[in-house]
Amino acid sequence: MDTGYTKKGEKGMLKKIGKRNSKQNQNSCSSIEEEELIPKNIEAVKSKLGDIFSECDDFILREIVCGEKGSIRMLVAYIDGFVDKRVLNQDVIRPILDYFSNKKTGKRDRIYEILKQSIINNNDIKEAESMQHAVNSIVSGEALLFIDGKSSALVIGVKAPQGRQVEEPDTEVSLRGSREGFVENLLTNTTLLRKRIKNPNLKFEMIQMGEQTRTDICICYIKGIANEEIVREVRDRLKRIKTDAILDSGYIEQFISDSRFSIFPTVGSSEKCDKLAGKLLEGRIAIFCDGTPYVLTVPYLFIESLQASDDYYEHACFATLMRLLRLLALLTSLLLQGLYVALTAFHHTVIPFKLMITVAASRQGIPFSPFGEAILMLITFELLREAGVRMPRPVGQALSIVGAIVLGEAAVAAGLASTPLIVTTAITAICSFVVPPLIRATMILRFVFLAAANFLGFLGVAFVFIAVFIHLCRLRSFGVPYMAPFSPLIVSDLKDSVVVVPIWAMITRPKILWQEENSGAAEMKRQDVKLKR
Repeated sequence: MDTGYTKKGEKGMLKKIGKRNSKQNQNSCSSIEEEELIPKNIEAVKSKLGDIFSECDDFILREIVCGEKGSIRMLVAYIDGFVDKRVLNQDVIRPILDYFSNKKTGKRDRIYEILKQSIINNNDIKEAESMQHAVNSIVSGEALLFIDGKSSALVIGVKAPQGRQVEEPDTEVSLRGSREGFVENLLTNTTLLRKRIKNPNLKFEMIQMGEQTRTDICICYIKGIANEEIVREVRDRLKRIKTDAILDSGYIEQFISDSRFSIFPTVGSSEKCDKLAGKLLEGRIAIFCDGTPYVLTVPYLFIESLQASDDYYEHACFATLMRLLRLLALLTSLLLQGLYVALTAFHHTVIPFKLMITVAASRQGIPFSPFGEAILMLITFELLREAGVRMPRPVGQALSIVGAIVLGEAAVAAGLASTPLIVTTAITAICSFVVPPLIRATMILRFVFLAAANFLGFLGVAFVFIAVFIHLCRLRSFGVPYMAPFSPLIVSDLKDSVVVVPIWAMITRPKILWQEENSGAAEMKRQDVKLKR
């Protein structure tokens, strides 16, 4: 009886708590109507802000009383830590006190205009007409100035610099070129890009996303180069996102991807300023997210996974060789272990006789099949890689290197793995790091190729390879074929594919990204080259 009573009591209590929380959420959400105007009475403003920011100890509300007999009353509201207090005191509060203490108060209806035009020493001044706009500005880091008798407020940009300094990103290291990378501050990132593309056609469109976080998102493109249809599609997809929080650009990537269940990335990301500038000049669109250094780029093609910034700074022959090596590394990381299992399990006659003797001798006493042995080694490698990433950097590097050596030697000595498989696993691991954008896709596909090789040998590997290629050809990134310029074949775009032509020969931008009305126009040319003989 006691147990039943307790369960009923707990259920009833949970229902009450749920109803209470839902009511509180509804009240908090409906406390500010979208079109609610700012009260003219300064006491009403103070009461309204006190209710909205109740239990927020970092919310600062300062009242200023000045003029003849305290006839002028104002409120300065901001979030502590967001605002540079020294700038706020020098540019806003001190000029107000100095002006109204030395002069007689004129017409009260002119105070708002005088403050805006003559007194406040700040260039970044906007107006907030509604209470919702005022609150959004406060939580975004702005300072709000409310004037008694006025139904609007001044939004003053006095944000304090926040975040780390600009430095070279660890994820995209280049031997030559810029060392500057994006940071977590949106304004800093747009400034870094504007420094490289000094063009008024470089457009930045700001929106806010996330019902709770109100994260600042910026759409960036070069007008006249970017496809207007793709720009509109980016706007539409972002507007359709309805969620509580946008904490990283990865949230946006998952919402706007064309094929959400595909393991291949259809939205690019980068931390390097020069790399992003190059993509914008080709006609792509960038999406900045405040709070993260990763900037998204669309459309994203498969060939971009094989490209690197150094390819455009070095000689074309060297860049071509590097891209061929990256393609070889990609195929090796996908197929090597599957081919090893197919050879040892099905196609013994293909292996040269002397090599076959070596493989058979190394496998003597191994309790697992080639497939089980390969799966065990792959899982061990992935665990070591994940541990090296999640651990602190000095410990992680030592763990991944020492762990791989110790476990490899111990596995061979204990008779759990053969030496050829240890070698193939090591080569696969090295090759998987050569193409970072596809590292997650190759990790999954390796297991698929292994399973196919274990059941059907070379035929299974061929079937899976063809299926993956067909899937890649069917993918789209914002309407652009993922495998362009190979499928469909665009001869003019092959200049920047596996084979790289010299930079002076890249006269036109990628045709697959052109606007139809601009096709063949002078704006689609990178440069006009005339060589003297």
